[in-house]
Amino acid sequence: MPLQFTRHYTLPEARELLPKLREWFAELDQVTPLVQQSEKSFEPRLTAGEDLGGREVVEWAKNLRRVHEVLREFQSREIQLKDVERGLVDFPAILDDREVFLCWEKTEDNITHWHDIDTGFSGRKPLWEAHED
Repeated sequence: MPLQFTRHYTLPEARELLPKLREWFAELDQVTPLVQQSEKSFEPRLTAGEDLGGREVVEWAKNLRRVHEVLREFQSREIQLKDVERGLVDFPAILDDREVFLCWEKTEDNITHWHDIDTGFSGRKPLWEAHED
């Protein structure tokens, strides 16, 4: 069976990471709007040809850097970040000798669903159905 991913999570391994993912999403929820707000305020000034600098730009750069650092945390663990705002992630996994995703959304208490790699969120199935296909 050719695999698309090099890292595969067991259900316990993925569940163990949930507290950390909740922290990361909380930080993204806090910092991302600050980045967007700064960029929105910069746009008319840039359009007018104004040079930007100072404290506002430094704060924007710090916040943007933090967003990138959090996103790298997902990437370094090969966790598939599907939707930042929803907090939707997929963990590559092997179920019944096939590569799938364990699927979790930040509003959920636990990982209870999976889907085939090519179906996405709409193809989610409860984990207890993994052996029925």
